[in-house]
Amino acid sequence: MSELIAKIDESLKVIREKTDDSYPIGIILGTGLGGLVSEIEVTHEIDYSDIPHFPLSTVESHSGKLIFGKVNGKNVVAMQGRFHFYEGYSMQQITYPVRVMKFLGVETLIVSNACGGMNPVYSRGDIMIMNDHINLIGDNPLIGKNEDKLGPRFPDMSEPYDKGLSELAEKVALENKIKVQKGVYIAVAGPNLETKAEYRFLRATGADVVGMSTVPENIVANHMGMKVLGISIITDECFPDSLKEVNMQEIIETAVQAEPKMTTIMKEVIRQL
Repeated sequence: MSELIAKIDESLKVIREKTDDSYPIGIILGTGLGGLVSEIEVTHEIDYSDIPHFPLSTVESHSGKLIFGKVNGKNVVAMQGRFHFYEGYSMQQITYPVRVMKFLGVETLIVSNACGGMNPVYSRGDIMIMNDHINLIGDNPLIGKNEDKLGPRFPDMSEPYDKGLSELAEKVALENKIKVQKGVYIAVAGPNLETKAEYRFLRATGADVVGMSTVPENIVANHMGMKVLGISIITDECFPDSLKEVNMQEIIETAVQAEPKMTTIMKEVIRQL
């Protein structure tokens, strides 16, 4: 047994002391986006600190709990708080909970984030359905020895965000009169926000929004055969010619204000899965 598989088994042993259920839907809640937890009929919750080999959230607004329960009658497991490369964790540590989720039964992963909008037609508070991404973090969670039990050495990434799930989310948004954008998310290491020149460069790569998360989890989810739906909330406008100073408190406040729209989409997508 490899070291990684042994660690997953140790984490599962603690989790299975709380619940033996299977959870086909996993959710990762981003910065300022923990409100969905209030919509979960919670049956169990476990602090990350109580799960062997789980990192600990160090970022404001990330609670650090694994939540188990139901949304619209479907079993879900939700990460209330995620991990980032800029916190000093390795890419393997950041994505470790996604590995564990797979062994809890997760086949569909819904991942959310707060991001900066670079597409000039986007506005602060908009929702964006992710249809592709660019990894500029400078690292990859699959580097190193491949665990064949978990996934292939060279996983295909031609459709990192499931087309069917994205179309369902768009349909749900239309039915609920929620405006959504569709676009490309580019991930950078952070933690500083970008310069004007960097925003021009990132926009020129074909990206619509920029953030510091999501892509590592997506890569590992695809490696393990999960279908992924990505939803972003645009918390600040990153237009170089009119760039204004922004702070994290403003970003969190915008995320919290827009979060109910994202929650509506997530709940209804889960109902229709």
